[in-house]
Amino acid sequence: MASGATSAHKASQIVQLIDQVSTIIVGKRDQVTLSVICLLAGGHLLIEDVPGVGKTTLSQALARSLGLSFSRIQFTADLLPTDLIGVSVYERQKEAFVFHPGPVFAQVLLADEINRAGPRTQSALLEAMEERQVSVEGETRPLPSPFFVIATQNPSEQLGTHPLPESQLDRFAMRLSLGYPEPAAERALLTGEDKRLSLQQIRPLMSQTEWQQWQDRVSGIHVSDNLLDYLQALLTATRDGSWFAQGLSPRAGLSLLRLAKARALVLGRGHVSPEDIQALWVPAVAHRLMPLPQSGRSAAAQARVLLESTPVP
Repeated sequence: MASGATSAHKASQIVQLIDQVSTIIVGKRDQVTLSVICLLAGGHLLIEDVPGVGKTTLSQALARSLGLSFSRIQFTADLLPTDLIGVSVYERQKEAFVFHPGPVFAQVLLADEINRAGPRTQSALLEAMEERQVSVEGETRPLPSPFFVIATQNPSEQLGTHPLPESQLDRFAMRLSLGYPEPAAERALLTGEDKRLSLQQIRPLMSQTEWQQWQDRVSGIHVSDNLLDYLQALLTATRDGSWFAQGLSPRAGLSLLRLAKARALVLGRGHVSPEDIQALWVPAVAHRLMPLPQSGRSAAAQARVLLESTPVP
């Protein structure tokens, strides 16, 4: 099969994936597409929103559509690292300690209300997200592949929440919000079948091998020198001290570039365009940035103004 035909086939698979998940998460196709791009790029996703807008359903729909194992853990102030990664228990019959894996040993992990957990548990999750492994009693244990964290975060003004440290936020490739449904979509939810029942009808659209091969294709998307000039101009602008207290790290630049490659592949292109960077700029970088107080803008708004002020080479 020619490379162009292969790309078209892959793109059609991804469109089917987005279509299927969008039948569950009604009226949120843009957010579903961004979530798929994030997973395709091998990144982790942070959803900041109020309870009850479909965050858990989205993660379950993605996992089921890709045939991936799924687990959910509710983060609380008293959650311990062992509750997340597991613990070794002595079994008398075997006369040995046997490791009982925690919920982190899943291909899709929903970390619900992540900003209610304490620093020790955050640290355990940080290792899992960055290294795709966890350390238990001096032994390193690899996590399944692929490994994708969808974390939900309550608005900071809610009781019992704690700001995530910068090091944790930097490990999320993207942050987005689902928001309340549009009136027509909400009417369909109110009058239709319970979406939790619809989840049971979802079937995998591809094998895990196909999905991992598709992820591997992201690296082959072409990036021109002019595109790299544009990306570097944006990264440099965040660091000059006139927009933000602290600029984007090289990790953030690499993450944004891989997301842009994934978006190009989803759209059936073999190269990254400036539009890919522009479409992903705010969800990919705003959570990593803190605007200067005198700007009077949120991080997302400030990032958007910076983007509009930076010419395309």
